[in-house]
Amino acid sequence: MIRKDPPNDSPSADAVDKGFARSPLEAHGSYRGEDWSPQRLMFHHNLESFAERVGLIVALQSNGKLSQEKAYAEIRKIWKELKESKDSLINGSSPPPQAG
Repeated sequence: MIRKDPPNDSPSADAVDKGFARSPLEAHGSYRGEDWSPQRLMFHHNLESFAERVGLIVALQSNGKLSQEKAYAEIRKIWKELKESKDSLINGSSPPPQAG
């Protein structure tokens, strides 16, 4: 799921340094851009999540658990979610209403 709001429940640097466990699916890279903002940090998290999900989809398809068509459709779907995230977080526009 792509997040559109900056997290306010993130573990502190102290908690991470003390070795508290993180979910293996939680993004763990840090954002080092000069134009830091909570919105850019959130988009960075969404981008990492997208990359991990694409990797999982490709692995499922490679192992015969998912057809190429379904893999493509799923990647296309999460790409659209990432694009909406960029539009709302970085460009400041609200996404169009979803039909259905």
